[in-house]
Amino acid sequence: MSILADARALDAQEPVCDACLGRVFADRSHGLTNDERGRSLRIAAALDDDEPHEPIDPESCWVCEGRCAAFDEWAERCAAAVEDIEFDTYQVGTRTPPLIEENERLFRETADLDPEAGELFKSEFNREVGKRVGRLTDTTVEFGRPEIQFTLDLEADHVEVDVHSTFVYGRYRKLERDIPQTEWPCSDCDGSGYVGKQVCDTCDGSGYLYQDSVEGLTAPVVRDVMDGTEATFHGAGREDVDARMLGTGRPFVIEVMEPRRRNVDVERLEGDINAFAEGRVEVEGLRLATYEMVERVKGLDASKRYRADVEFDGAVDDAALTDALAELEGATIEQYTPHRVDHRRANLTRERAVYEAEGERADAYHATVEIHGEGGLYIKELISGDEGRTEPSLAGLLGVDATVTALDVVGVYGEAEDFEAEEFFREDAAATSDTDAGSPADAADE
Repeated sequence: MSILADARALDAQEPVCDACLGRVFADRSHGLTNDERGRSLRIAAALDDDEPHEPIDPESCWVCEGRCAAFDEWAERCAAAVEDIEFDTYQVGTRTPPLIEENERLFRETADLDPEAGELFKSEFNREVGKRVGRLTDTTVEFGRPEIQFTLDLEADHVEVDVHSTFVYGRYRKLERDIPQTEWPCSDCDGSGYVGKQVCDTCDGSGYLYQDSVEGLTAPVVRDVMDGTEATFHGAGREDVDARMLGTGRPFVIEVMEPRRRNVDVERLEGDINAFAEGRVEVEGLRLATYEMVERVKGLDASKRYRADVEFDGAVDDAALTDALAELEGATIEQYTPHRVDHRRANLTRERAVYEAEGERADAYHATVEIHGEGGLYIKELISGDEGRTEPSLAGLLGVDATVTALDVVGVYGEAEDFEAEEFFREDAAATSDTDAGSPADAADE
């Protein structure tokens, strides 16, 4: 059959709107909307038959039940739902009522056409509403991970809005000891501050073993500035609670959930955080990041540089210290899970490399050493030997017990590449096309 014959067979099942008629032929003559296709086919058939063209009221259509007349209305509802939310990208998905899906199938089968011919109703609805949303909000469709996801529930007559998280990257320095990276709830009261009806003695009712944390001194500020509901801190590893983080700082990402603001002044935000932290923690190099930066920060192999104050239980001379450090430099260290972490780490032997090792004595019983090693190298145990669990160790090479009395992390570096790759920052993200707003055919198949 010709396309006009197929169109006549479909049109005979009146009333059918132009969009539903044209949708069956969505793979023909690109550059037209389905509404334009359907109207053109009707006009062509009227010309071929020398009959008057009679426009169809789209609200009377039995296939879509008038839904194709409501693109503008749904787009306006979407725009109204986010009028106080800042965003640049979006996507639209549609939950199609089962009856409309059945109508679509019957519409085609009755005309002896493939029940899946052309385009799905939900695909057209996504696209047509999506294009209008883009125009109303001056934003761009994004098929990957949009900042706003609209879901149109046609049967419930409801617009669902999912405001996706936003991300801020930076490096932090922890300038005081005894500050954990993330909030540390009290184990005795499970973070409630109470044991039974009594104030918890361990945490004095605060619910936390440590009153401050890097997370607590940074994430709330970012959350408030971006007007989000909550914020989560993601770090590139972590230092011991009693260790400072100095030098290069440690990479981190703060994820803000349901933000109403995204495009904030990061220099001002940096100042706000540092003022709030009052010298306990400071941040630098803040940048707006993509969500992929979380995985990068948590997963990129990184080496660490440490500076440790060491105390010996016997006298050590300069030559012995120099020789021992020279033997450690370039060595592969075998470390069985340290005593201090064996309650939370699997018992196994790990091999880690020492890249550099240097140091100098303060006196016969004290020295400062600096170690640059592969990520996962336990520095305290590299110094002490951990009762033979770490081989070789500084203590073992010197033949005296050695204890770390103070530890600082002074450098965190990506092993193969820097953390700060440009493609992971939002302001440098590739622009997306807004030529076909909405979503792919299966984007919201819920």
